[in-house]
Amino acid sequence: MKILMVLTSHDQLGDTGKKTGFWLEELAAPYYRLIEAGADITLASPKGGQPPLDPKSNEPDSQTTDTHRFEADASAQQALANTVRLDTVTAGDFDGIFYPGGHGPLWDLAEDQDSIRLIESTLRSGKPVALVCHAPGVLRHVRNEDGTPLVKGLKVTGFTNSEEEGVQLTDIVPFLVEDELIKLGGDYSKRSDWESYVIADGLLITGQNPQSSAEAADVLIAKLSSLTA
Repeated sequence: MKILMVLTSHDQLGDTGKKTGFWLEELAAPYYRLIEAGADITLASPKGGQPPLDPKSNEPDSQTTDTHRFEADASAQQALANTVRLDTVTAGDFDGIFYPGGHGPLWDLAEDQDSIRLIESTLRSGKPVALVCHAPGVLRHVRNEDGTPLVKGLKVTGFTNSEEEGVQLTDIVPFLVEDELIKLGGDYSKRSDWESYVIADGLLITGQNPQSSAEAADVLIAKLSSLTA
């Protein structure tokens, strides 16, 4: 089982002068779920190399057993420091894809043509794609073969407007994930803020928030198992 995990290369939180990037827990928890399921993981990002970490995701209140494990894991740290460039990745080389969130993807991956093609190619070849928290926002330009938005008519979730309000970034982000998924015709649903919630509709798996990252990986593993059974 070969899994590609796609991380942001964007490190600026709008014009606030503050840093952003990927959310550590949303990488660490799925990473170990997938490793323990026997996955061979490749990390990628638009620019390659070390992707930026959202500093808030490494504050004490955001740390978990998985984040501590990841930070102490030499092989994981080496993989993170040497992510492959997204434009060198081929969908056919992987059995599935996982997109961790963080605010960074709203700026780069949401507009990245390599990411768009990768998701389209993966799904059209009958392989699953999982995205958690802000990462469902990278689906905004992904299309079906007939040109319609990928998420149109699909059951999806992602970071809620109220969760964005809770972190006081509603007016900073380029778009709100909940609003964008609804605008595209997605059948959007959610649970209470900061409660794990994952939806699978066919090959598309989406999770609401950081708390959903481990569950999203579990759903991806189950989907892969069902496809190979």
